[in-house]
Amino acid sequence: MRPMKRRRASDPSPSRWAWRFERLMLTPLFLLFLRAGIPVVIGFGLAVWWLSDEDRRAAIWETVAEARASFETRPEFMVQLLAIDGADDALAQAIRAEVPLSFPVSSFDLNLGEIRDHITSLDPVKSATVRIRPGGVLQVDVRPRVPVVIWRNRKGLDLVDVTGAHVSTVDLRMDRPDLPLIAGIGATDHIKEALNLYRAAAPLGGRLRGIVRMGGRRWDIVLDRDQRILLPEDGPVQALERVITLDAAEDILSRDIKRVDLRLGARPTVQMSEFANETWWDIRQVSGQ
Repeated sequence: MRPMKRRRASDPSPSRWAWRFERLMLTPLFLLFLRAGIPVVIGFGLAVWWLSDEDRRAAIWETVAEARASFETRPEFMVQLLAIDGADDALAQAIRAEVPLSFPVSSFDLNLGEIRDHITSLDPVKSATVRIRPGGVLQVDVRPRVPVVIWRNRKGLDLVDVTGAHVSTVDLRMDRPDLPLIAGIGATDHIKEALNLYRAAAPLGGRLRGIVRMGGRRWDIVLDRDQRILLPEDGPVQALERVITLDAAEDILSRDIKRVDLRLGARPTVQMSEFANETWWDIRQVSGQ
C-alpha cells in the first residue's frame, strides 16, 4: 500500500494585500478621504456637469443679480442728495459739475475714494472728506485753498495760495484789490518772502504797485512814477527797511529819481530820471560859466 500524503493545514493569516488593505482602513487620513473626500469629489463632478448647461448658469446669475439689486436698493441704502460744506457758491457748483451724480443712487454704487480724488483734483480745493450721513445724504466737507497774492504771468492773473499752488484766475487786478501783486518767473516759489516784503513796504502806502522776481534770484519793488527799488539776493527785507528809514529821514523817494539800487550792500546807488539828469547838467554848465 502506498503511504498516504499529509494535507497541509491552511494558513489562517490574511494575504499580503488583505493585510495592507486592513492597515489602510485603520489610517485616519484614508478614513477621512472615504467619508468626506469621495462625496466631495462626486458632488463637485455633479455640480460641474449641472453647471455645464449655459441656460442654467444664466438663470443662476440672473437670480443672484435680482437678489443683490433688491438688497442694495432698499430705502435705508439709498442716497438722496449731496451736501457740500466749507465751499462758496462757485466752488460748490464746480464740485457738483466734477462729480455728476443722478440721485437717488444706492450707496453700494458710490466709490467714496474716487469721488474724493475728483474733488481734490480741483485747484481751489486743498483737501476734502466724503462720507454718507444717516438719512441718505452724501456729505462733502471741503477745505479750500486761500489765495494770498495775485501772480501776474504771461497767461494772465492767477490767484495763488501761500504754498504757491494755483487757486483760480481773475480778469482784472482790481477784482481783488485786497491781495498784493507779484510777478516774474519763479515768484510763486517764494510766496512767504514776498509777503514779508509787502509787510515791510507798508509805510509806502498806495505808492506800492507790486513786487517782481528778477532772474529767479531777487526782488524789485515797483512804485508809482516808474520808480524801482532793486533789492539784493540776500537779506531783501532788511535792505528794504533801510530804504524806508532813509526815505523817512531824507524823503528820497519823493525826489526825481528812477532807481534805488541796493544789490551791492556796501555801495548803494541812486539813478536819477532823465529830466533830473538833464537839469543837473544844465546847472553844472551854468555854474561852470
